[in-house]
Parts: sequence; C-alpha cells; structure tokens
Amino acid sequence: MAALVVPADWIRNWEKSGKNEFLQLCRNLAESKPSDDVTLRESSAATLERKQEHDDIQAALYELAWQVIKGNLKLDQAASVLNDVMEFREDMSSILADVFCILDIETGCLEEKNKREHFTQLVGACLVLVPDTVLKERLDPETLESLGLIKQAQQFNQKIVKIKTKLFYKQQKFNLLREENEGYAKLITELGQDLSGNITSRLVLENIKSLIGCFNLDPNRVLDIILEVYECRSDQDEFFVPLIKSYMCEAQTLCHILGFKFKFYQEPNGETPSSLYHVAAALLQHNLIELEDLYVHLLPMDPSILEEHKREITEAKQIARKLTMVVVPSEKTEEKDKEKEKEEEKNEKPPDNQKLGLLEALLKIGDWQHAQSIMDQMPSFYAASHKSIAVALCQLLHITIEPLYRRAGVPKGAKGALNRPLKSKQAPKPAEAFEDLRKEVFTMLCYLGPHLSHDPVLFAKIVRLGKGFMKEYQNDKQEDKDRMDTLLSCFLSITDQVLLPSLTLMDCNACMSEELWGLFKMFPYQHRYRLYGQWKNETYNSHPLLVKVKAQTVDRAKYIMKRLTKENVKPSGRQIGKLSHSNPTILFDYMLSQIQWYDNLITPVVDSLKYLTSLNYDVLAYCIIEALANPEKEKMKHDDTTISAWLQSLASLCGSVFRKYPIELAGLLQYVTNQLKAGKSFDLLILKEVVQKMAGIEIADEMTQEQLEAMTGGEQLKAEGGYFGQIRNTKKSSQRLKDALLDHELALPLCLLMAQQRNGVVFLEGGEKHLKLVGKLYDQCHDTLVQFGGFLASNLSTEDYIKRVPSVDILCNQFHTPHDAAFFLSRPMYAHQILSKYDELKKTEKGNRQQQKVHKYIAACDLVMAPVHDSVVSLHPPKVWDDISPQFYATFWSLTMYDLAVPHNAYDREVNKLKVQMKAIDENPEMPPNKKKKEKERCTALQDKLQEEEKKQLEHVQRVLQRLKLEKDNWLLAKSTKNETITKFLQLCIFPRCIFSAIDAVYCARFVELVHQQRTPNFCTLLCYDRVFSDIIYTVASCTENEARRYGRFLCCMLDTVTRWHSDRAIYEKECGNYPGFLTILRATGFDGGNKADQLDYENFRHVVHKWHYKLTKASVHCLETGEYTHIRNILIVLTKILLCYPKVLNLGQALERRVHKICLEEKEKRPDLYALAMGYSGQLKSRKPYMVPENEFHHKELPVRNTGPTTVQNGPGSAGKPASTTSTGKPEEGASEENEKSKEKSQSAVKAASKTNNTTPKVTTSNGNGATNSTKLIKEKEDKDKSGKEKNKEKKEKTPAATPEAKVPGKEKQKEERTGKEEKTRETKEKTPKSEKEKFKKDEKASKDDKAKASGGESKSSAEKEREKEPSKERDVAKEAKTKESSKGEKAAVAGSLKSPVPRSESSESEREQKRRKLDTHSSPSHSSTVKDNLNELKDSATKHYTNHSTATLSKSKEREVDKKDMEKSRDRSREREKKERKRDHSNSDREVAQELKRRKDENGTSSSKHSKSESPSNSPQPNEKEKSKSSKSSSKEKSDSAKPEKGSSGGKKESRHDKEKAEKKEKRESTGAKEDKKHHKSSDKHR
Repeated sequence: MAALVVPADWIRNWEKSGKNEFLQLCRNLAESKPSDDVTLRESSAATLERKQEHDDIQAALYELAWQVIKGNLKLDQAASVLNDVMEFREDMSSILADVFCILDIETGCLEEKNKREHFTQLVGACLVLVPDTVLKERLDPETLESLGLIKQAQQFNQKIVKIKTKLFYKQQKFNLLREENEGYAKLITELGQDLSGNITSRLVLENIKSLIGCFNLDPNRVLDIILEVYECRSDQDEFFVPLIKSYMCEAQTLCHILGFKFKFYQEPNGETPSSLYHVAAALLQHNLIELEDLYVHLLPMDPSILEEHKREITEAKQIARKLTMVVVPSEKTEEKDKEKEKEEEKNEKPPDNQKLGLLEALLKIGDWQHAQSIMDQMPSFYAASHKSIAVALCQLLHITIEPLYRRAGVPKGAKGALNRPLKSKQAPKPAEAFEDLRKEVFTMLCYLGPHLSHDPVLFAKIVRLGKGFMKEYQNDKQEDKDRMDTLLSCFLSITDQVLLPSLTLMDCNACMSEELWGLFKMFPYQHRYRLYGQWKNETYNSHPLLVKVKAQTVDRAKYIMKRLTKENVKPSGRQIGKLSHSNPTILFDYMLSQIQWYDNLITPVVDSLKYLTSLNYDVLAYCIIEALANPEKEKMKHDDTTISAWLQSLASLCGSVFRKYPIELAGLLQYVTNQLKAGKSFDLLILKEVVQKMAGIEIADEMTQEQLEAMTGGEQLKAEGGYFGQIRNTKKSSQRLKDALLDHELALPLCLLMAQQRNGVVFLEGGEKHLKLVGKLYDQCHDTLVQFGGFLASNLSTEDYIKRVPSVDILCNQFHTPHDAAFFLSRPMYAHQILSKYDELKKTEKGNRQQQKVHKYIAACDLVMAPVHDSVVSLHPPKVWDDISPQFYATFWSLTMYDLAVPHNAYDREVNKLKVQMKAIDENPEMPPNKKKKEKERCTALQDKLQEEEKKQLEHVQRVLQRLKLEKDNWLLAKSTKNETITKFLQLCIFPRCIFSAIDAVYCARFVELVHQQRTPNFCTLLCYDRVFSDIIYTVASCTENEARRYGRFLCCMLDTVTRWHSDRAIYEKECGNYPGFLTILRATGFDGGNKADQLDYENFRHVVHKWHYKLTKASVHCLETGEYTHIRNILIVLTKILLCYPKVLNLGQALERRVHKICLEEKEKRPDLYALAMGYSGQLKSRKPYMVPENEFHHKELPVRNTGPTTVQNGPGSAGKPASTTSTGKPEEGASEENEKSKEKSQSAVKAASKTNNTTPKVTTSNGNGATNSTKLIKEKEDKDKSGKEKNKEKKEKTPAATPEAKVPGKEKQKEERTGKEEKTRETKEKTPKSEKEKFKKDEKASKDDKAKASGGESKSSAEKEREKEPSKERDVAKEAKTKESSKGEKAAVAGSLKSPVPRSESSESEREQKRRKLDTHSSPSHSSTVKDNLNELKDSATKHYTNHSTATLSKSKEREVDKKDMEKSRDRSREREKKERKRDHSNSDREVAQELKRRKDENGTSSSKHSKSESPSNSPQPNEKEKSKSSKSSSKEKSDSAKPEKGSSGGKKESRHDKEKAEKKEKRESTGAKEDKKHHKSSDKHR
C-alpha cells in the first residue's frame, strides 16, 4: 500500500511535482470525514473507513520517513513537507509520533548505523512538530537520550518505576488487623452478634460498608473475615450465604480466597476442618462459586487418587494369592505380623483427602449434583469405599426415600424412626412413588455399590421397597406394563450391583439374608439364578475389598471342610451357616468341588446345612445346577464305559439336599428337561435320585420276591413292603416335588422326553460311545421313566393326571412315544376313569348284589375302554388285527398285577410285622406311656388300612376276572394260524412288556397263565411256552443289563408255572389236562374241543419240559461261548434269575457249569465284571446241585422192547440233548423236526465207541461234594451186574480201611459198605439169567429204590476240600495219559469195563477230556468250538451209544472176572502205599514235583503196575486233594474213551486176552471209586429226601 501512497517517481521528481502530489494525497486522506447526519449503521461504517484512512496517512508518512532514512530524500525536504502536513489534521502530531515509534524499533534492529543516524536526524528536525511529552511516551529511553530530550536513560527508567509503584501499588486501605484494629474489631462484632432477632443480612451489609469506608478496611480482607466467621457459625447458612452473595459478586475472587484457605491445611500433617468443607459446600450449592474453579485448589491430584486405587487392587489380589498358596506355618505367622503392621500404619495416618471431605460435606447438605460430579472424577466406588462418604450418602438416601417407604415399605406393626427432610431447596426431592426412585435414588445406590453394607437399616428399607414394588407389579394390569417393566429391570440391577455385594460385606447377618429372600422369592427362578451367577462370577472381581473377602471365605471354607466329619456336624454346621449368610456362592462352590472328589462327605455336608437361610438354600440349588452344567467337566470316565463319579456324587447330593431342606426344585427340573431336549441323558441320574429320595420310589431291579409281591398290592402295601429303604416321612417332600412339576408344567414334558430319549440314547447319543455305556444310559433313562411315571401315578390327583396325559394314539402318533411307555403313562388314567365311572353307576342304581356290581363294573370298563379300543387300531398295521383283537391288545396293556391277583402272603407278612412291633412296644419298659400309646395307635391304624386294602383288592380282582371271562371269546381271532396269533401276541404284547419293569415281567407270565386258565379260544398254551423257551438267544442278546434282569424274572415265572405242572400229575391233570391250550393237534381255528387223545398227556408233557430245559441249555452255552460281552453278561444275569427253576436236570447243569467255569478262567484278567458275574452264578449253581435230578427222574424214558437197532432207541440215561420221546402226541411243531434230526444222528453214530457214554452219564460228584444223588445208582446198578461176588467181598475189605482215616462217622460207613456189597450180590445173581431190556430196566428201578431206602447219613467232607483233592490227581494223570492211549489202541473187550465206570468228574476235567478224546477219535466229529449244537449233539449221541455197545460189553464178562481176582490184590497193596504219600502232599505242589513223582512210581512198579496205578490211584485214595481228584477223573475218562474207540466193528474175540490185564485194572478202579462215591450219594440222597 505504501508503494501506492508514495510512488518512486514522486521521490525522483520531488521538487518538480512529487512534493505537491504528496501534499495533495495527504490533504485528500485528511479531509474525507464522515457527515454528522448518518445513521448508526452508516456511522459504524464511516468509523471503519476513517480508521482505514488513518492507517493510509500513517503509511504515507511512514514511506516518506523511510525514503529519508534510506537517503533517497533530503532531510530538509522531508521536514518542510511534514511541516505543511501538520496543518491538515489536529492529531497529526500523534500520528507522526506513532510512525517514529515504529521506525525507532525497526532501525534499532538494523545493523547499518547510517540509517539509524538518518532516523535520529529526522526526529531531531521534527521536534518542533511533535511535543516532547508525546515523544517521551512513545520512544525508547536510549533514543530520547540521543535526541537530548532526557539526560540519562537509566535515571529515566528508575523514575518510571517509582511513579508506577506510587500509582498502582501504594496501599490506601488497611489489610492487616493490627493496622486498623478498631475497624476490624467492630467488623467481627457485627458478624458475631446474635442473629435470632430481626437482624438480616442486608442490615449487616450496610454496617459493613460503613466500617470499610470509615476505617479504610480492605474489602478482600473483610470478605476473608466474613468466611472465617461463617466457618465458626456454619449452622447459620440462611444468614451468611445471602450476605456473601450480596457482598461479592466476583466468583473468582471468592474461589481464590477459599483456595488459599484449603492450601493452608495442605501441610504433611495438616487436617482440614469440617467447617471449611461445609462453607465450601454451601457456597457450591448456592452457585456462588464453580466446582471446576475450586477443585483445582484441592489435594490430592486425580492421578495420585487413581494410582492409590490401582495399588489397593494389586494388594487385594496379592492377599488373595497368598491365601490360596500353601505356606509353611512359620512363614504364615511372619506374614500375618507384617500385614498387621501395615494395617496399623494405614489406620494411624490416613491421608487427608480434601476432595473427599468436600464430597462428604456436599452429601450432608444434600447437594447431590455437585457430589455426583466429584465422584465421577474418581474411580468407581473409590469415594464410597470411605466409610464417612458411604454413611453420608446412606443418610441422604434415608431422607430421599422416607415418604415412599412410609407408604409402601413399612411392615405391619413396625414404626421406625422418622427421617426429617433437608431444609435446602437444592436437595433431592423426596420420592413419593416408585417412579420417583428412577430420578436420583437408583443413581445414588449405584454410586454406593457394595458399601450399602455400612447401613443395614437402609439395606432393609430398599429390600422392603422392592417387595412393595413386586406386589404392585404382580397385581398390575397391562396398561402400565412398559413403565413397570422398566422399574423391574431397575430393581434387578440394584439387586445385582448393590444389595448382593453389600450382603457379601456384611458380617454374617442372617436377618438381612432372610429379608432379601422375601424380595427374591417374588422373582421367577430365572431372574434369581441370573443374579446369583453375576454375584458368583462377576461381582467379586469389581472391588478390591470384595477380592479380599472372596479369598478369606475360601480360606475359611477350606478350614471348615478339612475338619468336617459325622461326629462334629453340629459345630461345623454352625460355622458353615455363619459363613454362608454373607458369601454363600463362594462357600458352596468350594463345598461342591470337595463333594465331587470325596463322595463320603455327602452325608455330613447335608446334615451340616441345617443352619442355612432360605436365600442360601436357593443359592445352593443354583450352585449345584452350575456345577452340573460345567462344560469343562466330562460326564464319562476316561474308559468311556461308566458315568463319572463327580456326576454321581452331585446327583446323590441333590436327592439328599432337596429332600431334607425346602429348596425350590423348578430350576433343577428345568435343567434336566433342557438337557433331555438337547438329547443328553446323563443328567437323568439327578432326576432319578431326586424322585427316589423325595418320593421314596426306588428303582430296584434287584427286588426280593417278597418286595415284588408287595408291589402288586395297593399303595399302602407298596409303601410298607415294596422298597429297600425306609420311605416314611416323604409326604411333604413328595408334595413339594409334585407342586414344582405342576406349577412349571414339567410333568408330561419330562415323561415324553424320557420316553423319546430311550431310543435316542441308542441311535443319536450313543454313536461313538462304548456299548456298555450306551446300555447303562438306556437303562438309566428307562428306569427313571418308570420311576417318574410311578411317582406321577401315585401322587397326582385323578383330575390332574387325566388333564395332563393325552390319549394313547396321540402319545404314540403325535409325540412319537414308544407303545410300552405310552401305555405305561396311560394305565393309571384308565384305572382312575374306570373306578370313577363304576362309582357313578353304583350311585345311580342302588343294588347291592355282587352280580349287579360286576355288571356295573363291566359296563364302566366298556364305557372307558371303548374309545381306547378304537384308538389302538391306528398303532399297528391292519393285518395285526386279523389275529388279535384291539380289545385283547388294550386289555393286556391296560391291566396290572394289582388287577390279576391279590398278594395275600404279602399282606399277612406286613400285618404280622405290625403285630410284632406292637408286642415289642408293649414290652419296652423305657418308652414313655404317651409314646407307647401313639405308636400303638399308628400300628393299629396301619394294620386296619392294610386289611381294608386287601379286602378292596380282592373284590376288585374278582370283578376283573369276571370281566376277562366275558371278554375272552373275542380276544384271539386267529384268522391266519394259531402260530401266527402266538407270534403277534409275543411280539406286540409279551416281549415289549416283560422287559419294561420287574412287576411287568411277573404280570406277563401271570397273564399267559390266566389266558390259559380262562380256556381262551385259539390260544395254544403249549405253543406259547414253547416259543418263549425255544429261542432265547436273540432276545437275550438284544437286552440291556437291566432288561436282562427283567427278562430273566419273566422266564423264571414262566418256568415256575411249568415246573409246578411238571412236578405232579394231579396238578397237571387239574390245571392243564382238559384245557384247549394243551391240544397237540392244531385243527382249524375255532375248533378247540378235542378228544382226550388230542390232549398232551402228563408223561409227554414231561418230555416237552425236558426239551425246553435242553433248549435253554443250548442257548445259554451258545451265548457263553460267543465271547461277546453283551451275550455273556446277559445270559449270566438271566441264568441267575432263573436259578430256582433251571437247571433241574443234572447233566444239563453240569454242561452249564463247565462253560461257566471256562468263563471264570478266561475273563478273570480281561473283563472283571464278567468274571464277578460268572463266579457269582457258579457259586449259586453249585449250591443248587443237590436239587438237580438225573434225566430219567425228570422225565420217564421208555427203553425199547426189543433191540431193533439204534434208530429206535429212546432217550438214554444222561443223554443231555434228547428233548422228548418220539411219540407223535405232544410234539409242538418244533418237536417233529428235532426228532428227525436226532434219529439221523443216532443212525450215524450207531457204531461209535462207547467212551461217549461216560461223557454224558450224570456226573456224580462235583466240587461241592453232595451233587445230584440218584444218577449214579442207576448206572452203578447196570455196571455192577457184571461183577462177581468175590470181587465185591474183596472190595468191601479193602474199601473200609481206606475210607476210615478221614471219614467222620466210621461205623455208618462200614454198615453202608456191607449193604452195598449185599445189593451187588443180589444184582449179580439177577444178572446171570438173561432177560429182555424191559425187565432189566424194571430191576434197575427197583434196585435204585432199595439204594434210596438204605442210604443214610451226610457227606463228611466240604466242597472246598473235594475241589482241592481233585486238582493234583488231574495234573498227575496228564503225564500217564500218553502211555495209556498207546496201550489201549486196538482193545475191544475193554468196552464192558468202560461202560460200567461211574467215575465222578469235575467240570474242568470233563471239558478237557472231551477235547482230547475228540483229537484222538478216528471218527470224524464236529469241532468243540464251532457251535453249541455240535457240543450238545455229543450229549445226545451218548445215550444211543450206551445201548449200542451194551451187547458187545456182555460177551467178555466171564474172562474179565477171572483176571480181575488175580490182579486186584496186587494193585490194592500198591495203591495203599501211594495213598499215604499222597495225603502228605499239599494241593499247591507244582507240576514239576508231580512229574518227578510219576517218574518215581514208574520206576517202582514197572509198566504193568504203572497201568494199575493209573486206573486205581483215584479209587484207593478216599480223600485226595482237588488237583489229584480232577486229574484222576480226567485220566480215567481218557482211558475209557481211548479203549472204547477201537471196538468199532470188532467181534470181540481175538484181542480180548491181550487186554485182560488192563481191563482188570480199570474194573478195580471203577469198583473202588464207584462204591465210595455210592456211599456219598446214598447219604446225600437220603438227606435231601
């Protein structure tokens, strides 16, 4: 712009035109002034313009001066121009001075001195134009000095300072009191006067002003004194606040004065007085100062507060870590001392926090807004963690909630102290309604957090307000729903953030816990559990104090749990109770973790929980569910075959805790339901335990017969005699369980989910799981369903049940419930409906006759069941209903054992028990009379109830049977065949139900019998039983463990019926003889009347029963030999269950015993559970041996009249496999095919060696010593016919001394031996005259009867001893077998000897012998291991061979007898010597020692004598140990089998003499052992008869 103002050519042509141009410019700039009549807006514009022009003149003068300084314009020229310019404006001198001022600064900075000189000269030339004073104001002192305007710059500067001091800093008013003590004294008096009269702040202010003016008092000092006096009289807010407000409107000044006051107390040990905090708070509340202005004056600084908070958290965590660490006791004490010292230090000198002091003061006067601002500056809960702050905030809350609490919170009868509201208008407004709480109360509570614990009274008030709100919320109508929901969420938040953490910090306050439960119980369990979850997992980490408390609680819990035992439950329980009032989540979490490890803690823990509050019980329920749902824990053990122990422990705890204490069950039941929905059935274990403990309904497949009987009675009988446990006092707990199920609508969903999950276990859940585990889960699911269904049926009222359970077709078709489960759930409903309908009909017609009652009952059944008959049609394809009617199907599935039979024995048993109890009560002198009376009354009432129940059931059963009698003709339509009808009956009715429960198993068997007894048309009883017993392999293999038990029970009941019919001809004739179910010729359907010839007679029925036993054996052996875990386990379970009724036949029992023994040996190391089952069964089987009979006693086997060939031979003695005689009558369909098969086998094996006869002859002695009795006698009779009298005399002489050393009753033994000898003689004479086979058989029978009559006494040796005796002989004879086999090759005449041998064999020796025999046998026979059929075919064949070889056996009798006499004496002497040595030998001798002994004997006796010893050693040692016995039996059987083999096709002539010696040895051996065993069996048979 300067260039524009003074162009360069003006300077160049200054003299010519430049000067005039410049002057003209200046004139123009100076003259353009705004006119006076412009508007304000124009005026302002003009002012701007003028300013611009002023700047332009300055710029022009500045340019001109610069030209002079640069030397472009002469000084005088410039001076003359400036002189002319001065006239243009009045303020031109000032403008010029400004220009000089700028140039002074600029030239002072330049290095060129000439320019500075030019400037000085210019200013000097212009001194006349600008006054000195103006220049002295504007120019530097140095410039002024160079111009000569001042003498010295330094002096000039000093003078300025003095003037300024005088002007600005010289005091004109008195600041210090001593400077004007009178004025200040009057001021203090004025402020300190009594303010109670009419003195107002305005009057006092006027007086203060007068004092300031009169005494020249400093106003700031006066303000300071006013604040001091206010501080001393802090209760006079109404006076001082208006005074300060009207005295001083400058907020900053007031803030500075306060700040200086606070700063005074910020010394290391300074303590700020509370009065100063109050003054500051009051001024803040009335907005006389700003918080931001005052806050900066306060200490400590915010960063240091944050650091302190972090340090506290770190310390708390360290403490927590130390408490969880294991520390040596000495270190512990040192650490505790250090901690105490630290705490003492902290308590001694708490740092003076002015911010907190101000905050407290603000809260006390009710200034929540400013208090909130201060708290926001600090970490959360930092301020409230100081007790004074927390208490002040609590007090403010008391005042704020007072009106609402009075209206909605105060309990009836309570008064409570009144809280007066604050006078200040700025204080929070008291809450009148719940809506008002949202404004400030909830916010205050959130800032307070866990520190509400400082004021339990306020805690209780808040809780009560919550209860009041919940009542309103529950009664609220829909209009206000949103507002109420918002308030509910606020209350839940307050509970989560304030109430529960505060409870944690309260020291074991049980009352607060109960008060809080009053609120909590109004929340649904979902809300409660969520709150508990937050409390347990989140809250404890939010504050350092809570971190410490958590660690201390865990530490204390460990201390208590270490010392908890059954003995100290009470004191420990009290400690647990105290700890749980404040910190239940932490305590229970630790306790549950211990219980999961140590299940023996469950009982003491449950007993110790008696001191808990209701809230704690609810928290316990949550903690249990959380522990169950822990995703980190595996619910299976590592072997994947069993449920984890921790889950079992928790389930057991659940049952005990929920039964004993009043805990809400809804959460737990919902958890189980949700798990089932998710397809997980592990947690059914919990439901099972809860129902068992709370309702007393056990899952017991292992019921005793008495219990099972009781379970078929009424409810009272079930409760008294149906369960293992004592199930009294379950009324309340079962009611609670029922209420929980009904209130939350969980009863039916749980049933349906369990029913669906059963198959889900197998097909969905069990994919990769071990089969054993899948079976367990299936059983658990099924058992829980049965148990739960039973609970619902017995506890729900009829209306409840009918309302909740839909009809069968809906259950099956819509909910996809399996049919068995659907009927199980519907069955109680039908029973209820029929009874209610029956009662209705009885009321309508008042007829008392029994017949009328029955008709009404039947009518009621028809009315109720007709819709069911229609609905079941949809469950199966139409073809099914061709054979069985829907009515029959529905009847079968809807009835129970209660309907079919009255358990009179069970009722009598329980009544007798009660009588015994009453007698015991009478005889008890210690019992007080009142109690006696009470107990007797209880027993009498119970007795009456039972008798009434029995009577009621009896009437009911009679009605049901009458109904069935009328229905039966329409049951089985049999439009296809009777066989097909039976198939459908078994498939759709019997099999699904018999494995449903133990009672159902019994029911199925009883129902079959009932259908038979009712003479139901088209029902073939024989066929039904045949199908049940014939092919059990598949059904057994497909069962789970528990199903196998139930199936076994079913088979046992079926066998029991069959055994009863089999036992007595009279019973058979009465119960089966004339019944259509026992027709053997199946004619066209509808034709059930048959002549007597078509009925199965008694003997043939016995054959059929034998066939069934054989079939069971065959199936059992097959299952045992598969090696499959499930097959073996299940068949062992089934066999154990049917042990009372099977095996009854000795040889079948022995066949089983061998296989089971084999399982014991094989599975001992591999599968211990199978080993345990097998051992258990084996022991029980041995104990049943005395009750087994030989086959010929089990069913009458007719011998052929003439020997027409092997094909016509009937069942021989000991033929294990022969099921029935070949008579055409009494063969159900399978019988005929069996016969053909057998006749083929017989014809093929006609020439086989007679060795197999002994295989299957009934085994006499087994390990238990008193084996089945009579089988030996029969065989012995046949064998002894061939013996001469002399042999028998010798035998008698030699046997007696041999037997005496260990026999317990020697006299009796001798008598027996004499009797035996006589019998043998008589038999021998009879034998000499040849008779037909039939006569022989009759004699045998007669002889066996004689034997039975003569036999007396008992077996002296225990079974264990005999087992031991058998073992060594077994080992010893192994070495001898090879020689025997060589010597016996080609022997033919030895057959007779081998046939006659009744040598006893153990199971193990038998199986080994068979294997070896088969190896050596030249005849091709099926391998031992291939199939069970092959095994048992051998048993069948043996009978045929026995008779085939009988003729050849008799040829060589005379020769044998001569040789026998000579050799017998020699062999007896040797055997006696050996006996003495053998008795000394222990049964634990190793094989090596046995081998040495054999070698020694061989050397002693030579080859022939060694043969003798082989055959005779077992006979002559009357009580050898187990190994010896088994070996001898093995060896003897081998000799027999080998000697018999070459006999095929021989004439019995040439080679006889070669083997006479050996025959003699064998005979001696047989005679000695046979006679000895005979004695034993006479004894045992007599004993059992």
